[in-house]
Amino acid sequence: MAPATLTINSRNYGSWSLRGWLLCRMAGLDFVEEVLPAGDPATRAELLLLSPSFLVPRLEHAGVTVWDALAIAEYLQERFPHAGLLPEEPVARAHCRSISCEVHGGFVNLRSALPMNMTARHSGFPVFSGAKADIVRITAIWRDCLGKSGGPFLFGRRPTMADAMFAPICSRFVTYDIAVDATCAAYRDAVLALPDVAEWAELAAAEPQELLELEAEF
Repeated sequence: MAPATLTINSRNYGSWSLRGWLLCRMAGLDFVEEVLPAGDPATRAELLLLSPSFLVPRLEHAGVTVWDALAIAEYLQERFPHAGLLPEEPVARAHCRSISCEVHGGFVNLRSALPMNMTARHSGFPVFSGAKADIVRITAIWRDCLGKSGGPFLFGRRPTMADAMFAPICSRFVTYDIAVDATCAAYRDAVLALPDVAEWAELAAAEPQELLELEAEF
């Protein structure tokens, strides 16, 4: 069978592309990447939140096309139930789904104030009240999960769907020099040290830095 195809956009700025890519890696899916060119007008409109429809990341697998990182996560969970995208214990599974959905639908102020940029570093970056509230909520989620699971990941010894969803936020915290407590810092560093995340970051560093006017995540 031919490998699946995952369509992504920018590695440096594409937080949802990173999530979809990590989920495919975590599921053990054999896939090839299709990277949309940043210079394409339709792609650029999507990257800058000017498009009414967001179709990246997009996975094509076994005759099925599925887009949106959370939909991809659920599809992969159905196709590869033993890959560990969700915890085994039912209560933990429900919790993992809930916080993954919270990332998917929430933290709008953080997305706007701290757009993903994996290669940038802004020491002492000013964070205003709306984004601060999101940071407080995010770190509360992390501490709660880590306190229950023992870490190093949110639901134990191996990363799950939720860790893939939070990975771009871990990157943002480094980019914008966000101070967190020791527990959250250890979690942030564990996620960023994952071989797949490190590989993505290395490829992001080699990507042309073209979207200077970027003001929100995509």
